Amino acid sequence: MQDTNALIQMANGGSAPIAAGDEHAPQVVPRTLTGQQKAAVVVRLLLNEGADIPLEELPDDLQETLTHQLGQMGLVDRVTLGAVAREFSDALDNVGLAFPHGLAGALDAVNGKIAPSTAARLRKLAGVRQIGDPWQRLRDVPVEDLAKMAQAESTEVAAVMLSKMDTAQAAQMLAHMPGPVARRITYAISKTINVTPEAVERIGWSLAAQLDQRPAQAFDNGPGARVGAILNQSAAATRDDLLNALDEDDAEFADLVRQSIFTFAHIPSRITARDVPAILREVEQPVLVTALAGAAADDDKASVEFILSNISSRMADNLREEMAERGRVKQSEAEDAMTQVVAAIRVLVDAGSIVLIENDDEEDAA
Repeated sequence: MQDTNALIQMANGGSAPIAAGDEHAPQVVPRTLTGQQKAAVVVRLLLNEGADIPLEELPDDLQETLTHQLGQMGLVDRVTLGAVAREFSDALDNVGLAFPHGLAGALDAVNGKIAPSTAARLRKLAGVRQIGDPWQRLRDVPVEDLAKMAQAESTEVAAVMLSKMDTAQAAQMLAHMPGPVARRITYAISKTINVTPEAVERIGWSLAAQLDQRPAQAFDNGPGARVGAILNQSAAATRDDLLNALDEDDAEFADLVRQSIFTFAHIPSRITARDVPAILREVEQPVLVTALAGAAADDDKASVEFILSNISSRMADNLREEMAERGRVKQSEAEDAMTQVVAAIRVLVDAGSIVLIENDDEEDAA
């Protein structure tokens, strides 16, 4: 950012002569260059040194002017080059604070720091004057939403969209589309060979504008996930009663809630064997023993066997001994301990340390 601001300062600096070098050196007079010529010399020098210059952060008109100037410079003598380099270095030293260019750049700088509604309104004001890469903003959108956006567009636009995503994102987008739609969009990619960069940029800004038109969401996740998270922490009897009631009122929503529920009984079907030791490390030993010893339902007992069969035999034997010593466990204590085990699993999932296996209901729905 400081480099580009210094370039702008130099490019707008007019045609003042470059100061001479060391007074003891041979007095070879540097060429008198305009500000645009100086900027072109600096860019060429930095590129020759292998520097990564974020020229895309410059305003579009200055990028164009700079490119034309690079093609007109010809040869520059060493004295002039040294003088330009010193002036650019001085310009960098004088930059105390670098600000983004334009309203769009300012919005990117304060992203997540101002209210979403305010950001959306200001982005609309920015309009076509936005700078930067709209596709980078789109890559930050969840793949489920990207898939919905692609299906709402023409096949050609969806093909461009898929091509601009990261490879992993593109693959996940296809997985969230019906088979015929995914095949049609994939085939359309073969027709994008003659699409111009300008067209790709226009498509990107058009899709990014759709994000600005969405109403601000008060919650990060859907209602099914929120209810599921609440029921995860509820007693089994309460959870079953509420799910039965939801079945009567809205069976579809009840199914959605069930997909978000993860209980102690789901461990064998949703946890991979290799993740069991990591989970146990997150649970205090007394809590773990209480959860294992208090398992009464068949599904919960299956989870106990799954856990014990996927740790070292020595650790499993120690746990069995402690379970025997623990004796009978009250149902309330057992449920509380199981809830703590599930909470530890959720912490690991949210941190990305482990991944839950997709349950059969979700796969069938897909």
